[in-house]
Amino acid sequence: MATVTFLGAAQEVTGSCHLLESECFGQILLDCGMHQGGDLLSRLEEEQFEFNPAGIDVVILSHGHLDHCGMLPKLVHQGFDGPIYCTKATADLLVVMLKDAAGLYERDLERENLKNKRKGKPERKPEYTMKDVEKVLSLCEGLDYCKVRPICSGNANVRLHDAGHILGSSIIELTFTEHGNEKTLVFSGDLGKRDAVLMNDPSSPTKADLVLMESTYGDREHRTEGDTLEQLEQILRDTWKRGGNVMIPSFAVGRTQELLFHLGCLRQQNKLDSWQIFLDSPMAIEVTRIYEKWLELLSEEDTRHLDTNHKAPLEEFLPNLFLAVTPEDSMAINKIKSGAIVIAGSGMCTGGRIRHHFKQRIWNPNNTLIFVGFQARGTLGRILVDGARHIKLFGEQYVVKAQIETLGGFSAHAGQSGLVNWISHFKPVPQVVLVHGEPKAQQALADRLYKDQNLRVGIPARNQSLAF
Repeated sequence: MATVTFLGAAQEVTGSCHLLESECFGQILLDCGMHQGGDLLSRLEEEQFEFNPAGIDVVILSHGHLDHCGMLPKLVHQGFDGPIYCTKATADLLVVMLKDAAGLYERDLERENLKNKRKGKPERKPEYTMKDVEKVLSLCEGLDYCKVRPICSGNANVRLHDAGHILGSSIIELTFTEHGNEKTLVFSGDLGKRDAVLMNDPSSPTKADLVLMESTYGDREHRTEGDTLEQLEQILRDTWKRGGNVMIPSFAVGRTQELLFHLGCLRQQNKLDSWQIFLDSPMAIEVTRIYEKWLELLSEEDTRHLDTNHKAPLEEFLPNLFLAVTPEDSMAINKIKSGAIVIAGSGMCTGGRIRHHFKQRIWNPNNTLIFVGFQARGTLGRILVDGARHIKLFGEQYVVKAQIETLGGFSAHAGQSGLVNWISHFKPVPQVVLVHGEPKAQQALADRLYKDQNLRVGIPARNQSLAF
């Protein structure tokens, strides 16, 4: 009997990690993600694997966000040496995502150990190194969408479908035969919403014995794109009139590219005033170039403005965009008193350059802070969304006087109706469990599925196992 154990993203959104075990294929790990929020050094030390990494035969990744792949270097550091399957575009993104994360980790660790040395305390040992990142990348095998790939010595097959969430994101379909019975498990990964700019609609597999379905927005619907763009235009107009600046914490993969697309469209419609736009994220700049490389995977309707020869399409589409690569480029933005839109990581404000911009601007009521994505519990972003009037940055207290706005329509996740529609394509009705969601959202989705489809779903707790 095959079992799946939910080791992360169980009654929570981040930390995706699900362990499949069967005597026919061994141990397969679906995602190996990092929890978001809190201090990076402590988080990496505290996150311990509930299994022997050397005993894992295969890892299959749904996509390249760190809450789905960020623990891979630690997995390798502790002995994993098997293949990592993902889409080819995800493999490209991992080069940027994991190296950037490792660089931040190494710098934080170096600073911490210098403090400890001054205090006579022992140094903290690294949980992983850049060599482990290189090993991860060498283990990756990029797959095409919809192509069946035999794994585990031919004892199982994996097929990846387009999840429509970010570039290269996939729905994982795993099939195997156990005691003469063919079984299929489908893991949704993060499902995108339909009709999203740049991305294709999520694919809809139709057959499974067990479905692991995300539920991030299981309790709500997103605003329409039209309403969201109107809201963005109004926010920009109001901030312009106040003589302020706009700060947008944004995920380097997916959300940043969508934002730039919308701002470019506003410029073409002469609705952008004279804003200067700063993309203050070396990682987001690199990722945007990867998006350009994989144009054929993106929605053709939305990418017609891009130059297929990859000759600086971003700069041509949005000439008032400035790319801040170096720390000096980033610090120079501080000199601009008004009229700047600053897009910087991290998306949940857990680190990165956005926190430095908060230091310069969050106390000024003329400025606006716009959230364009989900903010997980325990993150600075969530604290601000929940209405905090004071925050601590770099050891100092700051008053929050900037206007706080949330644009729900830019989410890269399906809303409640999108999730309900996606699961309805499975015939016959499979066993369904909800992952990647907070309890309130999961219960709301479970209630809706029972009401609309008479479908009873499970909501597993962390470390709970399920046989199928």
